[in-house]
Amino acid sequence: MAKISERTKFFTESIIRRMTRISNEHNAINLSQGFPDFDPPSELKKELEKVALNGPHQYAITWGAPNFLEALAKKQSRLMNIEIEPQKNIVVTCGSTEAMMATLMSVVNAGDKVIIFSPFYENYGADTILTGAIPIYVHLTPPYFTFNEKALRKAFEQKPKAIIICNPGNPTGKVFSKDELLKIAGLAEEFDTWVITDEVYEHIVYKPYKHTYFASLPNMFKRTISCSSLSKTYSITGWRLGYVIASEEVINAVRKVHDFLTVGAAAPLQEAAVKALGFEDSYYEELLSHYTHKKELFLKLLDEANLKYIEPQGAYYVMVDISEFNIKNDVEFCEWMAREVGVAAVPGSTFFKENIQNLVRFHFAKKDETLLEAGKRLLKLRELAYKRYV
Repeated sequence: MAKISERTKFFTESIIRRMTRISNEHNAINLSQGFPDFDPPSELKKELEKVALNGPHQYAITWGAPNFLEALAKKQSRLMNIEIEPQKNIVVTCGSTEAMMATLMSVVNAGDKVIIFSPFYENYGADTILTGAIPIYVHLTPPYFTFNEKALRKAFEQKPKAIIICNPGNPTGKVFSKDELLKIAGLAEEFDTWVITDEVYEHIVYKPYKHTYFASLPNMFKRTISCSSLSKTYSITGWRLGYVIASEEVINAVRKVHDFLTVGAAAPLQEAAVKALGFEDSYYEELLSHYTHKKELFLKLLDEANLKYIEPQGAYYVMVDISEFNIKNDVEFCEWMAREVGVAAVPGSTFFKENIQNLVRFHFAKKDETLLEAGKRLLKLRELAYKRYV
């Protein structure tokens, strides 16, 4: 028989999605894969109900329905302080996952180098490999996940084609300061490097931290490719509505790739989502208040379980330190925890290029009652872990 592609040997299946399957198998509380167990805004659900009856039900224009593009351009132009033209600067994709892949395929050639900060969302490494590019990993130092300027410059001196920045960060909750972003911008200018951003958690940034859109920095729009989605902002991860915002030159390339990858995002879901894109600022203020409450509740539960953690600055994840249990294999530990404790997390090693075995990632985008039950189960984690591992 003919052999399968060589590229598939260099990465595994998604550990995050695998942990969801293990969680379901053992009826554990799924704090691994980052999706909420509560509904989207009621106005959005009502709008979807109307669209289900009245359409559209056929293909939208491949790069996005005109009314969706206009609504998105209006919202993001205001937030990013950039004049975004709906027909020139946006491609609507099937989630931010496709947005990132289509972007890399549009600007990176096989053999090019791409800088990725470690820890990183697992897709970035796989996406880079799938495009035939070579990743350059730059370590972020906990607990604030800062980069070493000399190490970053050394990475840029390898003449990378692009750098990927997740801000706010997954899995860490890191929010890059404006000063940090300006330093990256200076290097990107100096070495003529594309800056690809993943900003899906743009509206979930805890005080006193502030989110800065990389594209809004001086002279950066021309070399920034902003990837994002509606999934986290409106609690619609299953709708798979993402987008790319960039210069017209980049968008023309991304459109070609997107057209042959997926043809287009779902027309009825784009139609319904126009409603959400028109929400007032009060919605985003309430969203932040909502997740601030979730964060404070879950961190309190971790405190009660006497578990050490790194407090997130944004997004809805928290990295928990399991060093005291002398874990040699965090994947096995997370599988054991889902089975015996009844709470599912993601092993931290999946996010690091370095050999890190002492961190696991929980997410707290859940109903209060779900988090409280998870906290109750975590109270027995130490006792059970010491019996097995210490």
